[in-house]
Amino acid sequence: MSKTFVTGVAGFLGSHLADELLKQGHEVIGVDNFLGGYPENVPEGIEFYEADCCDFERMRDLMKGVEVVYHCAAAPHEGLSVFSPNLITKHTYNATIAVVTAAIATGVRRIVFTSSMARYGRQENPLFTEDMQPMPVDPYGIAKYAAELTIAALAKAHGLEYTHIVPHNIIGPRQKYDDPFRNVASIMINLMLQGRQPIIYGDGEQKRGFSFVQDVVEPMYKAGFLPEVRGEVINVGPDDEFITINELSRRIARLMKFDPLEPVHFVDRPLEVKFATCSADKARLLLGYTTSKTLNEGLADLIEWIKMKGPKPFSYHLELELVNDKTPLTWKHRVF
Repeated sequence: MSKTFVTGVAGFLGSHLADELLKQGHEVIGVDNFLGGYPENVPEGIEFYEADCCDFERMRDLMKGVEVVYHCAAAPHEGLSVFSPNLITKHTYNATIAVVTAAIATGVRRIVFTSSMARYGRQENPLFTEDMQPMPVDPYGIAKYAAELTIAALAKAHGLEYTHIVPHNIIGPRQKYDDPFRNVASIMINLMLQGRQPIIYGDGEQKRGFSFVQDVVEPMYKAGFLPEVRGEVINVGPDDEFITINELSRRIARLMKFDPLEPVHFVDRPLEVKFATCSADKARLLLGYTTSKTLNEGLADLIEWIKMKGPKPFSYHLELELVNDKTPLTWKHRVF
């Protein structure tokens, strides 16, 4: 079994991935700076360090002897990146470069990078496939795609193996639900548990796909070890159940028996992509990707977990760097 390294291990995806690595018999070292995770998410049985991925020297010291790195850490706040571009780029692009440089310096065999559908931006065909030319439109998407390109360039120069995994919006237990800047389903559930109406940007007809976390974890785990996925970009997420944000609010309300449902609409967020869905054909072919839960089943699990934890006030823990007439009122006036 391998010595593995997981960044963002107190986060939603990283903690579940660490669980899977432990289950498969691997040794796991994990790091997190708690920018976007919960301390209680850190799995028992791993060697954990509170550390920032931007700290190259620390990453290099902790990676000694590691074979596979799973880089899950980021500041995955796509909408916020338009108003806090320095913060989001630092913890998305700069952090990635520190991690991959440390991986090369310590002789890591492979890095699995968690990219984002934000890499695609706006496409003529809203069903994104990996052969499309990425056209990211916001600083977060640009940072993710730039990180992909830099990893590929450094890997070619230094002999590092890599795989880029591109998930949908992921839902499930352990997701941060008191963050007003991201995780639309969790935000809606937290609001409804407080007896408050969900908040929707624009007309709510934005269309998205949602992945249950374990359905992402299993192919992502395989991406660290299968030889045939070296150098590949692979979408991971269901391609048979895309819904609008309006419909998402209705489904959550039905599952929670929340009535009456009267969503509060705010103006569109600048640069938000209207349609962001992707094909899973490549993941099925190379990683044996399947879905274990329908969207409603995944939402039900998320609802039950948040109910168990209890509703929380929203924490405005990230600084707004650009406050002007374009800044969403929800953030400027702390509406959540």
